[in-house]
Amino acid sequence: MGLRLVVRTLSELCLTVGTLTVLFVVYVLYWTGVRADSAMEGEIGRLQDQWATGPVTPGGTGTGTDAPGPPADATAAAGSAGNGPAPRAGRTPGATTPPGARSSAPPPADYRSGAPFAVMYVPRFGEGWAKPVLQGTGTELLKKGLGHYARTAELGGTGNFAVAGHRRTYGDPFKDLDELRPGDAVVLTDGTTWFTYRVDTRPYRTLPGDTGVIDPVPAASGYREPGRYLTLTTCDPEWGHSHRLIVWAHLETTRPAAEGKPKALLG
Repeated sequence: MGLRLVVRTLSELCLTVGTLTVLFVVYVLYWTGVRADSAMEGEIGRLQDQWATGPVTPGGTGTGTDAPGPPADATAAAGSAGNGPAPRAGRTPGATTPPGARSSAPPPADYRSGAPFAVMYVPRFGEGWAKPVLQGTGTELLKKGLGHYARTAELGGTGNFAVAGHRRTYGDPFKDLDELRPGDAVVLTDGTTWFTYRVDTRPYRTLPGDTGVIDPVPAASGYREPGRYLTLTTCDPEWGHSHRLIVWAHLETTRPAAEGKPKALLG
């Protein structure tokens, strides 16, 4: 009788643990994504409402076409994952000033901690892929969108505009970051200006402590002079966090928002 009780108790315990495990997996894989997608849509909605009703000061000038930045030799720095990319001799992508780009690196006063200020689009991730960019990289903040690293350049500014996002869970915003290739477009808007960056490197794998990847001129990026750069960071492997996956890009063009979407988003 005693043995039966022990076996039954153990069976019920295993069943309970198994049920809790399944529920936890469902929560991680599904429910966090549902909540994150809803939160991101809410942040984008807040921005669009703000842009529709608030005063705007265009960050760029134009004539109905994308204003050119530096020459877009986007295949020059095609390194392999885990190795620092090497650009062609003499290439300094993003080193010139595209019309409409900001002229200083420090984030402006309206980049309020925890608040959204831009929307990012990556055509390679799908036509409907759009994520809000919020100021800061705190754990709770990254459940609502992408996070802009404090003390890195402002959007379109000289230096390195660095952005972090989850690889998995909480909407999986950077799940496909490893699929980005040189020449791919990363487009952002702050409601006044469209900023089109061009990817220069294949994804670069490094350790979490390698903070140099968001320096104004990241050593492993292949860039050799100050410019207007973009850094995207996420965890690696896909379901782990032992390493970081990095993608670098340079500002290619800007376009006033009033003149419509840039070419990179028009197919």
